[in-house]
Amino acid sequence: MFRLGQRYAHLTHGGGCACHSPEAQNLFARMNAGLSRRSVLKGIAASLAVAALGQVDPAFAQAPAKSILLRNVKIFNGIDSRLIDGNGVLIEGNLIKALVGAADAVADAQVIDCGGRTLMPGMIDAHWHSILAGISQVAAMTADVPYVHLVAAQEAERTVLRGFTTVRDVGGPSFALKRAIDENRVAGPRIYPSGAMVSQTSGHGDFRMRTDLPRQPQSDLSVAETAGISAIADGEAEVLRRVREQLMLGASQIKIMGGGGVSSSFDPIDSLQYTPAEMKAAVAAASDWGTYVCIHAYTSAAIRRALECGVKSIEHGQLADEETVQRIADADAWWSIQPFLADEDANAKPSPEQRQQQELIAEGTVRAIELGRKYKVRMALGTDILFNPAGTATQGRQLAKFARWYDNAEVLRMLTSGNADLLGLSGPRNPYPGELGRIEAGAYADLLLLDGDPLQDISLIGDPDRSMPLVMKDGRIHKNTLPA
Repeated sequence: MFRLGQRYAHLTHGGGCACHSPEAQNLFARMNAGLSRRSVLKGIAASLAVAALGQVDPAFAQAPAKSILLRNVKIFNGIDSRLIDGNGVLIEGNLIKALVGAADAVADAQVIDCGGRTLMPGMIDAHWHSILAGISQVAAMTADVPYVHLVAAQEAERTVLRGFTTVRDVGGPSFALKRAIDENRVAGPRIYPSGAMVSQTSGHGDFRMRTDLPRQPQSDLSVAETAGISAIADGEAEVLRRVREQLMLGASQIKIMGGGGVSSSFDPIDSLQYTPAEMKAAVAAASDWGTYVCIHAYTSAAIRRALECGVKSIEHGQLADEETVQRIADADAWWSIQPFLADEDANAKPSPEQRQQQELIAEGTVRAIELGRKYKVRMALGTDILFNPAGTATQGRQLAKFARWYDNAEVLRMLTSGNADLLGLSGPRNPYPGELGRIEAGAYADLLLLDGDPLQDISLIGDPDRSMPLVMKDGRIHKNTLPA
């Protein structure tokens, strides 16, 4: 039903979300079992060592005592397709105060000579899972639950050191990590949290096994629900309740599941999930709080239903046909797509059925990007790395792959000001209401310095250890390896 033609047949064994993988199931069970007094106390004790695990610049621990002036830079401002020369960037507190001329004197500022390098806004990953990205299958099977959260804190630090100063978290209990980062207790990116993924029974967020059925009024919550990974809701009333719970916890946007997935044991990829009435209930609850719903959906039918119900952001969507893509554009919705391709970053799948589905997704990724360009859809870029501690290091490299279809400036624009525009849909629920993804007066001082010109060589964003000597977030220096 979803065959896309021989044109894309070489793209086999591509990616796909891994939230129904065996390691995911095991982690959810362990997270639930580990929520005991003993484990929590162990976690509190272990958390005291977080600072000792870090790699950020010592300056991060303190707010800057005075203004910082970055001189001798070429600027990609997040919007224009050319570098701006002849200006420095003055940072005051956590904001960019002004762009100043090369010869302008600035009193009482710490001056950092950037040696003619390129300054750009911090990057934004539009589809990230802060708690789930950096935990391995072995750790999921053997580690104490507090270890999972410590790993997430370490991965948050590594995320910002890779140049991703903001992420949109589209599923998982990231509220506590976000708070710790915002309070400067640990290093990490700004997090736009969705909280638990809201799913129907048998949906893509229902991680129960067949032996857990049937659910009865007196049944306990599933392990994934208790852990805050997902929230099962059937009927308008339950959907309203679960969505409102995530908003109460601090969700900046809501994530619902509108169709099946590649790794799913029980929900086929072609299944439609949530009736229009249920979906509209989620949208209404989010809209009442001034924010929006994003939806996991691969197929045209799932996407069309979502658009008809007022969903504003399509996650994945690799199986959309041309008519559906045009509908996304006509609805002025966002399409958050991931580089699920047949390459070294593809997740291995154990069963022939899953591998066949991967083939469809990989083929569809290329076709989707081409159609998105044709109809000028507002595209957002994200990675959706899950349960892959080795893979998280490829975050920038994976997103640089979009330069196969867009020019380098377009990719960089999408990773900065473009993704920032999507985050702005959260309206009054926006936890960071200032300007993101831009270098301009009044914007947040989230900045990267690159050894080279990313407009000419976009691979620079995928090799931060070599090419990224300075990383600043919120006006704080997280990394500085520039010569003294």
